[in-house]
Amino acid sequence: MITVYLAAIALSIHVFLSWLLTMKFKFGINGAMISTVLAFWLPNVGQLIFVTLGGCPQKWRGFSSLAFKDLWPIFKLSVSAGSMLCLEVLYNTVLLLLTGNMKNAEVAIDALSICVRIANELGSGNSKAAKFSIATIVITSFTIRFVLFAFFHFFRGRVAIGSGWQSTVAYVNVASYYLVGVPIGIVLGYVYNLQVEGVWIGMLTGVVVQTIALVINYNNLQNRLGETSIHCPKTS
Repeated sequence: MITVYLAAIALSIHVFLSWLLTMKFKFGINGAMISTVLAFWLPNVGQLIFVTLGGCPQKWRGFSSLAFKDLWPIFKLSVSAGSMLCLEVLYNTVLLLLTGNMKNAEVAIDALSICVRIANELGSGNSKAAKFSIATIVITSFTIRFVLFAFFHFFRGRVAIGSGWQSTVAYVNVASYYLVGVPIGIVLGYVYNLQVEGVWIGMLTGVVVQTIALVINYNNLQNRLGETSIHCPKTS
């Protein structure tokens, strides 16, 4: 429950600081970034204070060398998880870099890099269209998130990111994204002159290859577990 309380406090402080720094003191984007960084740090600092100042009397015995016991597996997991996320996030950035000097690149990749519809509507004085756009975004986002939540609720044991597959997913990302998707995008975009569409095809091909590889890996794991259960029958 402490994490819920800290999250609520961080959200409240985030809203207040965003208003104070951006609207009151006119810091603009810098103020928004300051409030965001503080909001991200508050839950971590709050949990540390809660643990060290008596919030967990039966678990916390102070700092000792035991804190470094079994640290290597956690370090490897952290590196694997960080590599997995960085490779996935940078994959979208590669699209912007590859298409920077192509024809109509600004228009073609506008949906991925920025969204200007609401700003355009407000600039033209059409407030109703801006409100409609905001409502559409909120409803669409909620619907998509609800569907994904329902799906992963029933198949939550098969989510690679949260099942200790970070290293596997990192290797799959390198192979599917940067050895398959990016080269295909470069060939189709520049050699066959498909421009941004060619790069998009390459990127989507990498995503398809990633999905197929993870499905095959999961099925192989299930087969190995089945063979293990056969050779190791249950004992009472």
